Parts: sequence; C-alpha cells; structure tokens
Amino acid sequence: MKKLFIPAAALLVLAGCDNEPETITGGLNDPQAEALKNAAPVEAPPMIQASRTYRCKDNSLLYVDFYTNDSARARTKRDGETTVLTAVDGKPPYTAEGWSISENAAQVTVTAPGKGTQSCKA
Repeated sequence: MKKLFIPAAALLVLAGCDNEPETITGGLNDPQAEALKNAAPVEAPPMIQASRTYRCKDNSLLYVDFYTNDSARARTKRDGETTVLTAVDGKPPYTAEGWSISENAAQVTVTAPGKGTQSCKA
C-alpha cells in the first residue's frame, strides 16, 4: 500500500502545476526609456599605451602608466598614490604641479617634488 501511495502523491503535486506557457513582456513600460534615448553618448575610458618602471639616478623607482588621452599617472611606490600628468596639446612633457616627465620613452628626464630633476631609465 505504501509503494502505491508515493507515486500517487507525486502525480497529485504535478497535477497542480499550470501547463500554460509563460509570456514575458519586458521593456514595454521602461521608466527610463525616454531618458536613455536622449542621453549623450558614453565615451570609453582611455587605454594604457605603456606601463613603465623607471630606475632613477638617485636609485629610486618611479612607476608611470602612459594613456591614450595624452595623460600619465605617476607614483613613487608600486601601490602608492598617483599623480595625473598631462601633455598639453598631446606634446610632451607630461606635467603636473611639481612634476615633469620628458616623454613616453625608455629613458626620461623627471622632475618630482622633493627630488629635483634627474635622469631615469626603464
């Protein structure tokens, strides 16, 4: 009797399911549709052209990422705070307050706060 009861109970549970296909009507009442249609195009962030680690004349390290939008991010420690430098009209040097990096190259001249001007090699 028990063996007959278990399959019968399973059939009763499945009989309660709705066999009609489910219809999904997404996007018909999007509250942001008008705002998205009128939004300005999104500009992609700049890409890294080169990431260089420089050894400077005073034996310190300088980490610089050069970007496609004529900017560079420099830091004196691998995970340290970055300083954003820009090349005016796309022409080096890359500068920021107290900073200057001569160009995106394997050997550069760098001016950094508290360090003066020195030569650095990648």
